[in-house]
Amino acid sequence: KVRFTGGEPFVRKDFMELVNSISAIQGIDSLHLTTNGVLTGPYVQQLKQAGVKSVNLSLDTLDRERFKIITRRDEFDNVMDTLNLLLKENIEVKINAVVMEGKNTDDILALVDFTKDKPVSVRFIEEMPFNGEGSHYPILNWTHKKIIDHIQGAYPNMVKIKDEPHSTSYNYSIPGHLGNIGVIAAFSRTFCGTCNRIRITAQGTLKTCLYDDGVLSIRDLMRSQASDTQIKETLSKAFRNRAKDGFEAERARRSGAGVSESMSTIGG
Repeated sequence: KVRFTGGEPFVRKDFMELVNSISAIQGIDSLHLTTNGVLTGPYVQQLKQAGVKSVNLSLDTLDRERFKIITRRDEFDNVMDTLNLLLKENIEVKINAVVMEGKNTDDILALVDFTKDKPVSVRFIEEMPFNGEGSHYPILNWTHKKIIDHIQGAYPNMVKIKDEPHSTSYNYSIPGHLGNIGVIAAFSRTFCGTCNRIRITAQGTLKTCLYDDGVLSIRDLMRSQASDTQIKETLSKAFRNRAKDGFEAERARRSGAGVSESMSTIGG
């Protein structure tokens, strides 16, 4: 399984060529995309043809003015057009909404209600310290438990869905809704024990956890003329030695500081 992540992956001019080349590799049978949806719309049919099975769309609010404030761009209609194009092509859509105190907590129930008539999964994500502004916060008010309680107060009949293996979200259905909802405890880090994800940044850095600062440079490894066997052994060692959870990974950061880089540089 391979996921291409943004920001907006289509800022790379040859992005569809990259998707098609990865799709052709034997053994890769599941392609997915995470995007803010700004540039994706014109390529939806090509993504479908390339075998992309699902798209995660970053959308923190359904309010146009609030969207403009949060994202610092007036692209709400464009993103919604992308969403509708994806649904038209029967591509599975998951909406990623980061719950940010003082910015969009009033949008939580509106996003839940959005699943009534849309076959989408809305996943509410705990805010993480990845703001790219060099700051770090140790305490979070809107935890996954508070988000779930808030939704359950409005929808007391919501039903817990059995989590898939390696799932990072707690998922729920609401009777009468076409879609469903999920909550991801990204800050509380309750899913670390079943996480099987790795990331490669745009600079070629391998990350075995969102909270580490990179365990090795795949770019440098490949440029060192290492054999395929040496590369495989080096990667396997990195996977075996991954931190047991995000707290351990954060403590082991070489910089000695907490995480503060932007999610767009990590791979959202």
